[in-house]
Amino acid sequence: MKVLITGANGMVARASAEYCRSIGDDVIALSHSEMDIANYSAVRDVLGSAAPDAVLNCAAYTNVDGAETNKQASYDANATGVENLAQACKEIDSRFVTISTDYVFDGTKTGFYTQRDTPLPKGVYAMTKYYGEMLARNTYARSIIVRSGWIFGSGGTNFLSVVDELLSTGKPIKAISDAFGTPTYADDLARRLREFAELDLPGIFHVTNSGEGTSYAGFAEKACELGGFEKGLIEHTSMNELSRPAPRPVSSKLACLFSERLGLSPLPHWEAALAKHIGRN
Repeated sequence: MKVLITGANGMVARASAEYCRSIGDDVIALSHSEMDIANYSAVRDVLGSAAPDAVLNCAAYTNVDGAETNKQASYDANATGVENLAQACKEIDSRFVTISTDYVFDGTKTGFYTQRDTPLPKGVYAMTKYYGEMLARNTYARSIIVRSGWIFGSGGTNFLSVVDELLSTGKPIKAISDAFGTPTYADDLARRLREFAELDLPGIFHVTNSGEGTSYAGFAEKACELGGFEKGLIEHTSMNELSRPAPRPVSSKLACLFSERLGLSPLPHWEAALAKHIGRN
């Protein structure tokens, strides 16, 4: 399969490119400087010339707090860019897979969010990602929307990706104990994105690693166990104590109603994925 991947410098895009190449795909991975997805003319020209069988959209504006003041950049990448890719894919009859987020939910549900739950995004980042979902579906009926969250992996810069490196310094770290989600390993997400492209079944899917989910503090404690770090380095804190600009869901655990029915096996448990991640670092 000829696969075009956007956001090439990002963690999920790099994992996707690596996986697709490993199974023999012809991969074109493009960074923002090589194709600005907010520019429809550029998107149309690149996709028209490349003629990919599938597009995996891993490009996004992911600075949740920054989006509160940089609304246009968030909208350009997370909404307009998704619409442009969907339209260009429609014109060349390409499969289109785009990544959304657990943040489309308000986080008040104690259990898992499924596709039956109504999104209620809070904050600019969350709203622009939800707009992207709607624009994709309205523009191209073939669109595959993959909601995920708490993504970690090699080359990532978020807390989950670097917690083992932070712990290895021997210095105390703060970890939120009252926010919950379902961790997702970038390598496993990448494989599932490619599987969805192969299935070519439009819809909204939730993709995370298996398990009941955890808190940031729980994730850090498991990293201590797996990496042999001192648990005493973890200082528990709350979401309110950090007082960040953007609202965040208290619990955004995801579960999919359809994946197993389509013959897709559950992704490995997040603890096993974390062990693999630490082993690679």
